[in-house]
Amino acid sequence: MQIVRRIKDFKRALLEWRKEELRVALVPTMGALHDGHLSLVDKAKTRSDRVIGTSFVNPKQFSPDEDLKIYPRDEVSDKIKFEKAGASLLFVPSVAEMYPSGYLTKVYVKGISDILEGKYRPHYLSGVATIVSKLLILAKPDIAIFGEKDYQQLCLVRTLVRDLNLEVEILGVPTVRELDGLAMSSRNTYLSSSQRKIAPNLFEELRGICEIARKNGDIDRACISATQKLLKKGYDKVDYIVCRDSHTLSKYDPRKNSGRVLGAAWLGKTRLIDNLEISSRRVES
Repeated sequence: MQIVRRIKDFKRALLEWRKEELRVALVPTMGALHDGHLSLVDKAKTRSDRVIGTSFVNPKQFSPDEDLKIYPRDEVSDKIKFEKAGASLLFVPSVAEMYPSGYLTKVYVKGISDILEGKYRPHYLSGVATIVSKLLILAKPDIAIFGEKDYQQLCLVRTLVRDLNLEVEILGVPTVRELDGLAMSSRNTYLSSSQRKIAPNLFEELRGICEIARKNGDIDRACISATQKLLKKGYDKVDYIVCRDSHTLSKYDPRKNSGRVLGAAWLGKTRLIDNLEISSRRVES
């Protein structure tokens, strides 16, 4: 596996692949790899001849009071995992390489950047849109792979690719979970042993809402109930638990077979997010 840190070297490596007319997949990450990230590489290998992994902790998607300084970083481990998973190239740029002195541009996707995560983390989605746009423009991949765990991010990327007429297929991969249902995340390492025992309740409550939705139940009431249950079970704060349209994240219409339950909640200083698909149409009464 080739490792590059400079944009000019990145472009040079990709130019050789293009000359050979190879199909290229991009797997963007912030490093601190776990099995969820590696599932993206696995999917990418089935759809391409060469897989690019990226490892870049993007400062543009953190607000000043968030965890940029302590976000998990382990470049040596990431290199080993990417190579073992089958990536052909790893792009590990510095902040100065991606955002040099005088850098002024940011990408903002109206609407989807202002709800849910955008309401509670106003820097996040614009930062994601900016770095993903840069990577897609630099790499010009045939396909880019993102996890469904960050579902709003996936929807945002699909929107900006559509609106900017970028010639790349965006593929979402299902969330990889621990045995108790907790969605794998690099931030799970922040949890204490007692918090770790409480954490899977977010998944359980979202799953319960999905079941109620499938049975024609009162979804709004189920979301309120789930919030109350999480607080009773040890969560310190719940930012939101909602049902939304799977494509637009607008209000969920139960007459359509396209719903998603999304939640964000705090255990101490650790913020966990998760989501589940409402996979079958509700039965009309």
